[in-house]
Amino acid sequence: MIVQALTFYLLAAVMVAAALMVITARNPVHSVLFLILAFFTGGGLFVLMGAEFLAMILVIVYVGAVAVLFLFVVMMLDINFVELRQGFLVYLPVGALIGLIMLVELFLVLGSWVAGPELTAMAAAPTPALNEVSNTHALGELLYTRYIYLFQAAGMILLVAMIGAIVLTHRVREGVRKQRISDQVSRRREDSVELKKVTPRGGI
Repeated sequence: MIVQALTFYLLAAVMVAAALMVITARNPVHSVLFLILAFFTGGGLFVLMGAEFLAMILVIVYVGAVAVLFLFVVMMLDINFVELRQGFLVYLPVGALIGLIMLVELFLVLGSWVAGPELTAMAAAPTPALNEVSNTHALGELLYTRYIYLFQAAGMILLVAMIGAIVLTHRVREGVRKQRISDQVSRRREDSVELKKVTPRGGI
């Protein structure tokens, strides 16, 4: 029990420190690296909670795809962050005021929140320790039985977002040549190949 508590405090301290370094580091590449460290420590905390499936999803999806994508985008774009920070002090008072208002609203919402007695029965779900099922099995039973309609709705929202991104990417723009697969398929040999008789030392 002591070892688990020490591991939790160690991972939590590293995660909080990495999260602070994400927003305070001057180099954006270093920020992404600290973000990856925060994801790894978050995965360790999930393992301590017995949620090994969420830990693997956090490491594989966020570290293996999202954070690495951020890293490559930041390194390839070569953005001049010094120029972007020039107007930071101008908008700092407005940003601080908005942040203070949001903080007060959060305190008001959390202070007035009360858990109803019926929520305990609604939140009851199979746990690996009691029903001898794995964490992935218990999560799958919840997603595909009780929350199947919400799960499908989330999938539809992501599908619409993906289609919208594709449509915006393939919109007609001036000066941009696009691939036309139908023209390539219907292309004939006579339209693209021409035989030339070349005389020796005469050139084309």
